[in-house]
Amino acid sequence: MIELNHILLFLAIVSSLAVLARAWRGGPVYRGWRVAAIASLTITILAWIFSRSQAGYIGGSAWLILLFLPAVGMHRVAELSAHQRYTAARKLASALVLLHPSSDLREQVQMLRTLESRQAAGLTLPPTFQPHRSKDRYWRFRNAPAVLALIFGNIGAFLFEISHRNWTEWSMLHRLGALEPYAVVINHEYWRLFTSLFLHAGFLHLLFNLFALYVLGPSLERAIGGARFCACYLLSGLGSSAGVVVLWMARLTNTMQLVGASGCIMGIVGAWAAFLLQHRHVPLAKQRLRNVAMIVAIQVAFDLSTPEVSMSAHLFGLATGFIAGLIIAPGSGGSLRQRPDHGD
Repeated sequence: MIELNHILLFLAIVSSLAVLARAWRGGPVYRGWRVAAIASLTITILAWIFSRSQAGYIGGSAWLILLFLPAVGMHRVAELSAHQRYTAARKLASALVLLHPSSDLREQVQMLRTLESRQAAGLTLPPTFQPHRSKDRYWRFRNAPAVLALIFGNIGAFLFEISHRNWTEWSMLHRLGALEPYAVVINHEYWRLFTSLFLHAGFLHLLFNLFALYVLGPSLERAIGGARFCACYLLSGLGSSAGVVVLWMARLTNTMQLVGASGCIMGIVGAWAAFLLQHRHVPLAKQRLRNVAMIVAIQVAFDLSTPEVSMSAHLFGLATGFIAGLIIAPGSGGSLRQRPDHGD
């Protein structure tokens, strides 16, 4: 089972480097983010040098305080400002200055203080700060029922899984339907190719897969439709499982048992790449293709540094999703012209 310390260490390093790369291209306006990313990366490296057993927890905490919380907080400040809740926005921004003491954020606090005073005095506010009236614009699962159903399906399967005693043991996962190449080839238990996609080796394993589905799934489902999305998801998972079995038969892997939806998740990434390639002339397509390439690079780096995960399962899921996306994706890329979702 993957250690949380290892996951947090990888997250702290990769996230800090990604923020640093993006902030460096952004020019002087992103100076605060460059400083925060360098500080987070430095703390993580020092923790790795002096306390490897706790490096992930230390680096992860630095990433949380210096990068994640300020980013989430600033997004919330923007939402409050859009709804003319300037007092709450100013208080939150003032608190964020302690974590992210950039000149831009301090200027934003001053601007919010001015708007707060004008609002209290009953003066006319700039039109750019008029509130948005759409109450459901931030509802991520709007028009994405398939993603919601798959999330609940994985959660339901996990609850059924943990209802069994010693559910983390090899023998119990075997009875529940884990992917075991020997059982598939010798005993012809082909159903394991499917059932293993809904089993997980622990809560953390489930959480990471569901978070990835939450981030990547809704916008793709809205682009290609729920039925096509489900087809890409399940075909990618089956392709991932079948690929591992083929490698085992060729004696290129000694995998004994696998569980998890990560092959399906990588299939979503592959389907995204196929869809975007077909509609690369549409605005935002090239930007999203770069994001997909970054996701694949990060996943490969994580697989190389983590012996407990199966890179072959991820790559077969990615390839199957790409092929499925080329075949299944519709001919219209109109949905890409909409405003991109937060987090895509």
